[in-house]
Amino acid sequence: MGVILAGVLMGLGGTLAMDLWALLLNRLFGLPLANWARVGRWVLNLQERVFHDDFDRVAPAQGELAVGWVFHYAVGVVYGVVFAVLAGRDWIAEPSFVPVWIFGILTIAAGWFLLQPAIGAGWAASRTPSPARTRVLGLLAHTVFALGMWVTALLFY
Repeated sequence: MGVILAGVLMGLGGTLAMDLWALLLNRLFGLPLANWARVGRWVLNLQERVFHDDFDRVAPAQGELAVGWVFHYAVGVVYGVVFAVLAGRDWIAEPSFVPVWIFGILTIAAGWFLLQPAIGAGWAASRTPSPARTRVLGLLAHTVFALGMWVTALLFY
């Protein structure tokens, strides 16, 4: 199997693992699930503006929930492909956790420094009610993303 296909599968596996983790936290501890409609609304409004001070004032858009989910999985796939290309065939042949975990942790930068400020949550969730908690949960979610990518690599290769 090629590097690109490996990356696609790993990205899908990592994103699915992250979503299952979020569902588990929701069921066990009542933590809210990600609002992918909000992300979809942001994607659909990118032509007008990237960063919003008061995202709640942005009008809902038709199809925003579907766009948010597609965007979420597309980003996961892109991350998987980027990692697979960087790691190369040798890593794919013998996947180890630490490199993919470091990569997974680094991917949180897009959320902290692009998505969260863009939807009015501030840099690294600084405008949320509990920034430290949000950051820790994000780091855990991206660790689970990395774990999902690694397990997918182990299963398919």
